[in-house]
Amino acid sequence: MNKLIILIFGLICASVQAQDNGSLLVIQNAHQAALVLSGKGGTVSPETAEALVSEKQAIIIDVREVNEWKQKHIPGAVNIPFGQLNSRLEELEQYKQTAIITQCHSGKRSKQALDALKLAGFTSVYSLEGGLIAWDKAGLKTIQ
Repeated sequence: MNKLIILIFGLICASVQAQDNGSLLVIQNAHQAALVLSGKGGTVSPETAEALVSEKQAIIIDVREVNEWKQKHIPGAVNIPFGQLNSRLEELEQYKQTAIITQCHSGKRSKQALDALKLAGFTSVYSLEGGLIAWDKAGLKTIQ
């Protein structure tokens, strides 16, 4: 069933691209969101992450240090510094059935956090592509 949904999104993307490049971004984000929710992928774009979080289909775990978090962070994100991740896994148990998107400043720590969470048994874990830098570049909201 999931493969069928992904195939349909792919066909829609090709059709929309041939008709209207302005609509393509929306369809691509929907396609990427479908991949995330079906358990595929590894990174997500800022736009897809924002859409998933706003629809309460994912949570963002900000793995930056507390001082970085206090300067600026994504609304709704949970701050668990990377160095504390393993000792705070119990806090994340409530999100085992939710997509988790790890996020840092540029994407390096969030990829390490993704690997750590997968080793701990979390199956639906993704890294925010480009981190907070890409989020800002996309013009998405942050809290200071």
